[in-house]
Amino acid sequence: MVKQLTTPRWMTWTLIAAGLYNLVWGVGVVLAPAFVFEIAELPPPRYLSIWQCVGMIVGVYGIGYLVAARDPARHWPIVLVGFLGKVFGPIGFVMAASRGELPWAFGWTIISNDLLWWIPFALMLRHSWIRAHQERSMINERADLASAMKAAQTSGGASLYDVSESKRTLVVFLRHLGCTFCREALADLRDRRAEIERAGTRIALIHMAPDKLAAESLAKYKLSDVPRFSDPDQSLYAAFGLQRGGPLQLFGPRVWWRGLIATLRGHRVGKLVGDGFQMPGAFLVENGMIKDAYRHATAADRPDYYSLACPAS
Repeated sequence: MVKQLTTPRWMTWTLIAAGLYNLVWGVGVVLAPAFVFEIAELPPPRYLSIWQCVGMIVGVYGIGYLVAARDPARHWPIVLVGFLGKVFGPIGFVMAASRGELPWAFGWTIISNDLLWWIPFALMLRHSWIRAHQERSMINERADLASAMKAAQTSGGASLYDVSESKRTLVVFLRHLGCTFCREALADLRDRRAEIERAGTRIALIHMAPDKLAAESLAKYKLSDVPRFSDPDQSLYAAFGLQRGGPLQLFGPRVWWRGLIATLRGHRVGKLVGDGFQMPGAFLVENGMIKDAYRHATAADRPDYYSLACPAS
């Protein structure tokens, strides 16, 4: 049996320290924007209000770190965003300073604002990744397709196994409901639902959110009446062979490009509810058996749900 990795206390205290530091630094910049420049014996910028806006952003990061401190592994997206900011910030400073746009003396702020946090933030992200994989291994140890389908039930008590026995079913596994691509998939299913159902296939949705929250989200796409199954521990995902994504699958160049396109089309990012590393998929299921499958190669994949749901006879 795989033993779950516990989160070291130092990670919680590190995020608390980072949060308080950012709040103090941000509030200080807002209230006394010229102070940092006076210490460095530098002339203040012409537009101090822009510098005050930077202080506000830093303060908001501090609030995020304090929230993440409650469970660093679960709130890895906040840690990741903070880590990226602390990496790209110094890079931007070096580029600006090398062009003479910023004085090198101003670089002392980079040490406490960014460099000091690189190692602990990187270790927290590594811990989140390892623990998530261990959790998935624990799920895989008990995952079984038939039993998992019988255990998954709608709010009305019908199991996924029963649903597939009564009618051929397109089972769509979603990522977290705030995912840009998840919202795009729901819009695609809404647009092609009538065609899919006319062909004799029903749609069922698997998600990781509480049922009430899922119902509210699906209602926006006129899908609240389709069978839906909450699978917060991802045992059903594991039973269908859906894995957690790697860096390129979740954050590769194609994912960023497709995410930008989907966002411009109105599918904006929402709150993370569930495992942000979880990969989605779609399956044609009949009588408790998988007849066809589409397992995403990247989070940005956009399957043709109609072709999968309605195979040529």
